[in-house]
Amino acid sequence: MKQEIAEIIKGVLCDLGYNVDCVKVSKSDLCDFQCNDLFRIAKENHKSPSEIGELVVERIRKLDCFSSYFSDVSFANPGFINIKVSDVLINSYVRKIYDDEKQLFDLDKRETFVLDYGGANVAKPLHVGHMRTAIVGESIKRIIKYMGHVVISDVHLGDFGLQIGEVIYGVLRDGLSLENIDISYLDKIYPEMNGICKENVEIKEECANITKQLQDGNSYYVDIWKRILEVSKEDINNNYKFLGVSFDYWYGESDAYSYLEETESILRDSSLLSVSENALVVDVIEETDKKDIPPLLFKKSNGAYLYASTDLATILQRKKDFLPDHILYVVDNRQELHFTQVFRVADKAGIFDKSKLEFLGYGTVNGTDNKPYKTRNGNSPKLESLFDDTRNIFISKKETNKDMKRSDVDIIVNAILKFADLINSRTKDYVFDLNKFSDVTGKTGPYILYTYLRINKILSLETKNICLNDKIYNDCDRDLRLKLIEFSDAVLSAFNERMPHYIADYVYNLCVSANIFYQNNHIINLQDDDVKKNWLYVLTVTNKIIKQMLDLLVIDIPSIM
Repeated sequence: MKQEIAEIIKGVLCDLGYNVDCVKVSKSDLCDFQCNDLFRIAKENHKSPSEIGELVVERIRKLDCFSSYFSDVSFANPGFINIKVSDVLINSYVRKIYDDEKQLFDLDKRETFVLDYGGANVAKPLHVGHMRTAIVGESIKRIIKYMGHVVISDVHLGDFGLQIGEVIYGVLRDGLSLENIDISYLDKIYPEMNGICKENVEIKEECANITKQLQDGNSYYVDIWKRILEVSKEDINNNYKFLGVSFDYWYGESDAYSYLEETESILRDSSLLSVSENALVVDVIEETDKKDIPPLLFKKSNGAYLYASTDLATILQRKKDFLPDHILYVVDNRQELHFTQVFRVADKAGIFDKSKLEFLGYGTVNGTDNKPYKTRNGNSPKLESLFDDTRNIFISKKETNKDMKRSDVDIIVNAILKFADLINSRTKDYVFDLNKFSDVTGKTGPYILYTYLRINKILSLETKNICLNDKIYNDCDRDLRLKLIEFSDAVLSAFNERMPHYIADYVYNLCVSANIFYQNNHIINLQDDDVKKNWLYVLTVTNKIIKQMLDLLVIDIPSIM
């Protein structure tokens, strides 16, 4: 709608002899939309904004199509065009959404995106910190797909790092057979060995040696590693399944090893590798850097590869396998330096254009002390424990919640956790407060679900044919219809900036408008059949958009609340 209005204003300006490339129209609290471009155009043409604005408004009012688009257009000093759109235009867009909301999007080119998120280390239980990459990544994946692009998702497990060497050391120390390596053992041995390695340098070096031999193909260590991987992946996948998160590929660091020689060869041929203290490094500093960026360490002095090495090799593998236009990484903000180094080397070596490599950093999930969320014993809570805690808090909120089906409760648990995360900007830290997030009021998942189910109940009671005429009956009716049309802006912003919070914020505001509409317009007992059919049509579109937006936020809808 904003584009259509902008084109009309641009056309009038051009007819008046002004050379205008584009005009922007934005939402306004004073009217429906506002155009502020008169200041720029007036300055370019050495005129006053009012001199141009008054004439533009006069011309718009004389257009044959005026009543189809506008109910009022006025000039406001010092240089604004204020716009109130017609009921006819609003309803034309509501019909488009009802028929197929994707009519409101225009895809210039279908591109392929590889999306790297999840990134859990095997042999370690998933904790609350892993929740954010999974939820944010899955939402971004769905948004990109919704826009019509191809998305290839890869969990990229950390399955070949030092933690594997530490766990293998523990298995050997405890004399465990492969069959006895289960998830309970992994939950115990990893933190134990991690603590030992912090205290004992010799054991840490032995674990590093085991890791190196594993990477070199030691068959004995490979057999233990395969068992650890099997057990750990099953546990990780169970947690992801509960969250509704899925991946096209379950590749890990280990899958990049077959591309390391070629990657190293490319770096040598590009004269990028240099020796520093017997290790191979790549200088990545650029003249425009305002702070020092250290070289990328590609290969240690003992011949071992690192995360940076496998990340580069993975880019090469993805380029060969998927021919992507973009590769996106949903990772912790604290990894930004690492990916700056990797992206620059990939670009310098001609492996992949760094402008098509995107670091999508996310903030931490904090406790009420504003520090990364921990349990009372100081550890990050396991995801399964977090699911249980959320479930218990929700059930305790209301007596009847105890009688709900487990499947419905689990859907609500997901909504509580996901909406609490996604309503916040991806880049920001946020404070985790389960009691607050579980409420059915405010910016919470339960509030959105409750609104949908409330509207759905009204729609289920009415079996008459619904239709939309060009009338709008009151202010809250008009506000809801305008809010429906805003969904395309929210989706476009979320896609362009890779920020799901635009959609979360939009669907919350849509639900607020829907509840105000519901409270002020008593549909069930309405005698005027035309008005009733009209409002049921609007509510049908409202629930269609709520459901679609929730899907983009990885949230399902329970049968009852």
